[in-house]
Amino acid sequence: MKKILVADDEARIRRLVCDFLKNSGYETVEAVDGRDAIEKFFAAGDFSLVICDIMMPEADGWEVCSKIREASSVPLLMLTARSQEFDELRSFESGADDFVTKPFSPVVLVKRVEALLKRTQTAAAASAKDIISINGLVIDIPAHKITLDGKALELTVKEHNILVKLASNTGRIYSREQLLDSIWGVDFIGDPRTVDSHVARLRTKLGIWGETHLKTVYGVGYKIEV
Repeated sequence: MKKILVADDEARIRRLVCDFLKNSGYETVEAVDGRDAIEKFFAAGDFSLVICDIMMPEADGWEVCSKIREASSVPLLMLTARSQEFDELRSFESGADDFVTKPFSPVVLVKRVEALLKRTQTAAAASAKDIISINGLVIDIPAHKITLDGKALELTVKEHNILVKLASNTGRIYSREQLLDSIWGVDFIGDPRTVDSHVARLRTKLGIWGETHLKTVYGVGYKIEV
């Protein structure tokens, strides 16, 4: 069950939000002011989302947001009674992910929470796919870096792209034509068997790992087998 911290010095608003979140299957923790919110967040450390009012005693919502953002990427949704552009801009500058103006519909607020959590999960999943790890082979796609048992591999651009393509979909067989279209481009004019020579050199550079995992499916194509 996802746990949400709800910080608002107005008890009525705080409890209304918590009631609707609980009815939607979330666990909630209430904070009565900014300092209480900061203390409870860092004491628990396992919140999936924080809903925070801006105008609170002890510490305002912007300070709460900044403190949390220093240590966590948890989604932050800000509430305010003032519909001023300054409030919205400062909220985003403090690290907030979304902004809701009072008065608001609790049903709509829950939908905003669900959407924010979904976006966060999707982003996390996408980020996880940026690093591929297979039995000692680690591919850091954003950094364009590949290591095998901790040692950097020196690959050509085409070899790198072939390995990333195959490793991103382990078990799937790619034909020469599919690899040509994806890596060389659909306008490539040349011998389709150029893929074979690149894969052969790639397998040699991968050594025992290549012999074990980079498989030729004769008459069909190539795959990474785990």
